[in-house]
Amino acid sequence: MSTLAALNFQNAASPLMEQLIFFHDHSMTILTLIITIVGYNIISTYTNINIDQHMLESQPLELFWTIVPSFILVFIGLPSIRLLYLLDEVYQPSITIKTIGHQWYWSYEYSDFLNLEFDSYMIPVNESTDLSFRLLDVDNRTVIPFNTQVRTLISAADVLHSWTVPALGVKADAVPGRLNQV
Repeated sequence: MSTLAALNFQNAASPLMEQLIFFHDHSMTILTLIITIVGYNIISTYTNINIDQHMLESQPLELFWTIVPSFILVFIGLPSIRLLYLLDEVYQPSITIKTIGHQWYWSYEYSDFLNLEFDSYMIPVNESTDLSFRLLDVDNRTVIPFNTQVRTLISAADVLHSWTVPALGVKADAVPGRLNQV
């Protein structure tokens, strides 16, 4: 569980979330280098009284600052496209869980093996213990098998909802009349 002082993501519980964290670190490293270089150039140009007019208006310099950002975009874009493909690809799932969002609770249905349906209500604050997470614990938790491909079909019965499991890198919107697959 993350806290207010945490600057990083919570620990990953799936290989896809690990890839998302690696991509975030990769992008932030590139952005930090860009911001450092641009900030240094702005400060040195502002504080330097001997500015060369020909250097600022040279064609090789313009060619350089046009081509280098395109390479930087490629270094960010290629891992992003690979990661988007991996996140969207659903291989042959072992189990399908149907999730329906209601106004104050979620309904789950395991329809592959059994006709198992249950509702998951949030535990009220006055009934929670010291070991439970405030406003996050529920009375019936969803059980997801370990090391298997799981397909989750997400929809809503009444209003828009957001179904998310941050440690797995999964977030989908539950929209009435629409079936989203994760």
